[in-house]
Amino acid sequence: MRIGVDIFGGDYAPQATVKGTILAYKELKDKAQLVLFGDKDQIYSICEEEGFDASVFEIVHTIDTIGMDEFPAKAFKEKPNASIVLGFKYLQVGKIDGFASAGNTGAMLVGAMHVVKSIPGVIRPSICAPIPKDSKNPTIVLDAGINPDCRPDVLYQYAILGSIYAEYIFGIKNPRVGLFNIGAEEEKGNLQTKATFQAMKGTKDFNFIGNVEGTDLFRDDIDVIVCDGFVGNTILKVAESFYKLIRQKKVQDPFFDKFDFTNHGGTPILGINAPAIIAHGISNDKAIKNMILHTANVVEAKLIDKIKRAFE
Repeated sequence: MRIGVDIFGGDYAPQATVKGTILAYKELKDKAQLVLFGDKDQIYSICEEEGFDASVFEIVHTIDTIGMDEFPAKAFKEKPNASIVLGFKYLQVGKIDGFASAGNTGAMLVGAMHVVKSIPGVIRPSICAPIPKDSKNPTIVLDAGINPDCRPDVLYQYAILGSIYAEYIFGIKNPRVGLFNIGAEEEKGNLQTKATFQAMKGTKDFNFIGNVEGTDLFRDDIDVIVCDGFVGNTILKVAESFYKLIRQKKVQDPFFDKFDFTNHGGTPILGINAPAIIAHGISNDKAIKNMILHTANVVEAKLIDKIKRAFE
């Protein structure tokens, strides 16, 4: 297994990304070869500071990067040697099995859509967000921000993507899928959710349990929640603000620790031809480590192959 890491990705790169990669290597050991895209001199310097032998990494040297404030499509075209661009080129031709970055999200999506491209049959790829609950596994919410406007057939596909992800990454058999709405009744909602409910009703493609509301977000008997990216991103940001409030209030409870995004690391772009993982721009070394470990889990589970079979 070969995992590519964007060393320039994130607000605290390259310090956090190199340190996080070192932490991931110590856990993965011989399970994966880590391929680092970034400045070789900086990588070796930080590894030396950490007392770590950088020769265990394969390094694809570049000094070019796509900044967080750059226009993604333009930068992707004008910077062919940027770390994200090189990562997707390697991913496209199979030189790496998965690629992970905490860098420019737009650039990651450009690479996903225009280099690796969508799996045939997938209308629009999605990203998901894990929402903690009392049980071991989180509730998977998708879309979490790529597509703010979605047709019912797109939401239907999200239910399939989310179910596959929940089953093969979190080990949830026959995941229970809810459609996010303003009421549990079939007739509730806007034109989008009403039409989507009718499409999902009685399906055998996934385990549809009906409409779910905001008050159902932390229920243990829901595994996947489907919504458009506008709503999903709002859910995610509310969860993040809730965690910040808990920290400010100094509330101590193991459950609330699950809201710390550094424990999750990143999320895959579901529906493309190879594993690409996006992490939060403010990721520290712990988050980078978990981003890489999650990438390894996605590769090991052969998630892309399972999605391709579902859409054949």
